[in-house]
Amino acid sequence: MGQLLLEGGAEFAGRMSEPDLQAIQRAGGQDVIIAILPTAAAPDNNHERAGRNGSKWFESLGAAHVDVVPVIDKKSANSAEMAAQVRAARFIYLLGGFPGYLEQTLRDSLVWQACLEAYEEGSLIGGSSAGAMVLCENFYDPYAGELRRGLNLLPNCCVLPHHNTFGRSWSKQPGRLIPNSILIGLDEQTGILNDSERDWKVYGAGKATIYRMQQVQTFAAGEAFDLDQTGVTR
Repeated sequence: MGQLLLEGGAEFAGRMSEPDLQAIQRAGGQDVIIAILPTAAAPDNNHERAGRNGSKWFESLGAAHVDVVPVIDKKSANSAEMAAQVRAARFIYLLGGFPGYLEQTLRDSLVWQACLEAYEEGSLIGGSSAGAMVLCENFYDPYAGELRRGLNLLPNCCVLPHHNTFGRSWSKQPGRLIPNSILIGLDEQTGILNDSERDWKVYGAGKATIYRMQQVQTFAAGEAFDLDQTGVTR
């Protein structure tokens, strides 16, 4: 089984290099294949620019093989060729943008199946903002104003990105609709990586805020926490 990288937004800048460099090393080092999916940026035709920015960013961190896989709609999500590109990657990265569109496009697609197969064999899957949101069991779609079902690589969780700017205000609705779930508030330029299904560590400029069982706990860069369902932290 692979690992997950969840980031709070403002990717490709500043101290986001800390979680991204850590992810590259965990995926196998500078020579691994990184596949960037710009899907979430497609609704406002920003996918090409976002993909280029992502490619330049990871190359600036020393990555030697960065592929932007142009999955922008359901047709391309079911392209066998693009699925094969994703399947070959050791680090798959979902860009930010529109979470509802990202989830609908990937769900039950060949590309998402390729992601799952790669993950099961040890590849690392990461996402920033919308990309992180859809990897959880549920996510709050601010454009639709509703809670939606995610792709569920992280059960019983819901990510709130941009937590230090506007994301904090999103906590009320999922907190009410899924009160037994764990809400993960992630500041911008901040990411968390897991060492196992339970153990996570914070990297970057900001903090991770965990809402669980009507309790709120905050973890700064360098701190680790236990994300199981028992509520135990360390």
